[in-house]
Amino acid sequence: MDTSRRSFLKGAAGAAAAAAATTLAIPAEAARAPKKWDIKTDVVVVGFGGAGATTAISAARSGAQVVVLEKNPENRHISNTRMSGGIFHCPFKDGDPKALEDYAQAMMSGENIPWKEEGEIPEYSKPLAKLWAEYTPKNLEFMQSLDPAFIGGSQPGFNKASFGNFPGAKECKYNAYRATYQKRMKSFNDVSYGCPKEETSSGEAFWQCLATGVKKEGKKIRVLWETPAYQLVKNPKGEVIGVLAKKGGKTVSVMARKAVVLCSGGYEYNKAMREAFLEGPGVTGWAFYGTTSNTGDGIAMGMAAGAGLQKAGKSAARIIVPTLDKFNGMRIGSITPSVGSPHSFVVDNFGNRYEAETKVTDNPSRYFFYKAAVQFNISTLSYPRTPSWMIFDDQLFKSKPLVALGISVVGFGLTKWSKDNTSALNSGLILKADTIAELAEKIKKVEENKGRMVTENLVKATERFNKFCDEKKDEDFGRRPVTLGKVEKGPFYAMPLVAGGPNTKGGLLFDGRHRVLTWEGKPIPRLYLVGEISSVMKFVYQGGGNLTECLVYGQSVGKEVAKLPNLKA
Repeated sequence: MDTSRRSFLKGAAGAAAAAAATTLAIPAEAARAPKKWDIKTDVVVVGFGGAGATTAISAARSGAQVVVLEKNPENRHISNTRMSGGIFHCPFKDGDPKALEDYAQAMMSGENIPWKEEGEIPEYSKPLAKLWAEYTPKNLEFMQSLDPAFIGGSQPGFNKASFGNFPGAKECKYNAYRATYQKRMKSFNDVSYGCPKEETSSGEAFWQCLATGVKKEGKKIRVLWETPAYQLVKNPKGEVIGVLAKKGGKTVSVMARKAVVLCSGGYEYNKAMREAFLEGPGVTGWAFYGTTSNTGDGIAMGMAAGAGLQKAGKSAARIIVPTLDKFNGMRIGSITPSVGSPHSFVVDNFGNRYEAETKVTDNPSRYFFYKAAVQFNISTLSYPRTPSWMIFDDQLFKSKPLVALGISVVGFGLTKWSKDNTSALNSGLILKADTIAELAEKIKKVEENKGRMVTENLVKATERFNKFCDEKKDEDFGRRPVTLGKVEKGPFYAMPLVAGGPNTKGGLLFDGRHRVLTWEGKPIPRLYLVGEISSVMKFVYQGGGNLTECLVYGQSVGKEVAKLPNLKA
């Protein structure tokens, strides 16, 4: 890495501190209009990630003037979009449109699946699925309309419907691409952040394409950096007519003649919301590997304006390593693709395997594996798998980085991890021992284990796992045979794993047009949302779904709000 890029990443690490400085107290109710507005525009977009950028572009293309409020500084702007793998869905155009709609509805809500007990969003899934079917086959086309140099790279494992037994899965001809500007894409261990656009891949390439599209709109889109929104403004009719934000310690009032669109992401780094919504120990039992800027601001603002909530505890999550770095008192996690690799297995706090480790990283089970991690034992009144422990030998330790180095928190400078894994070992995050029995004793002394590790259990689990490796068949959990490599060559290692992933999914209640609703299901006039602040994929999640909904609903909402009549003075 050259000096300039190292400096860039060093600056990026300051994004966490910048976000901390702009975490504001959200008033308990919407504000009344100020006597004089500082800024007037047609549409106000809160948040400048993939959802905010797409919404702004769509609204501007439809003739509206847009102001985007972004809490981060321009030179340290890190969003979940940029930190992602850059996967987005784009089914082939010769697929069956009705089948695509059916498959989308199954993913989002599931009520069109015979065995599903209750749809996740049954009142609104049909119109949402219809929009999905309309827009997704044109997603690559849309991105290339923003920047013709953009490439949709083929990504093995993502070029089909992940849920093959869902309605329409075969006939819809599902497909996904990975964002890149290079014909030969960078790996997930190669950094793109801070590189010239033409050298980027993954989420950074996806973002650079959207940023190019924003710049194309010129003065029609104005981005206010370091200007976090903190309160919605309503008129006496109950219509949302603007936003109050902070800039340099001073209040900035921005009037929206047409609408306000909340695109501010989830609540991954809001301690109170995590305690309120997430299953299990919401703070110590979870970690996230997205931006630390996602502190639930839009959710709190919407609730203060009368919005209801929808499946607030949902998350796109698996089990990941929690690093020693923290933000708002919560550990920053790192994406951990090494789970399920040969020469490793995973146990609970007592030393027992509990699931096929490949489910942690396989598509699509990886995006809801957290359900297994936060299982509650009703007899002991505890969470035996919080944390879980990845057990591995020296072969794996020396073969590759255990976390992704080019994307997520490492690639964007929010935490450090050396290519040879020694930084995590030297920090004490990874434990090391000459024997499995000795390793068990070391795990037992870690505070989070609370002395629960049973040495005999871990020794037997290792012996049994190695037996399965010899036989090329996991009789207990059916792990994929190709991943069965023995844990036999010492020294041996243990690394903690907790529930976590890129983002939360639940949030504000909204309808099929992404209008924010009250608890009674009534639209709050002129208030919309897009993105992870409340994802459409609350039932299951196919990789790349978050970026896809940014494109689909950013476009549809942008068009709709641009056509709204202006507020009367």
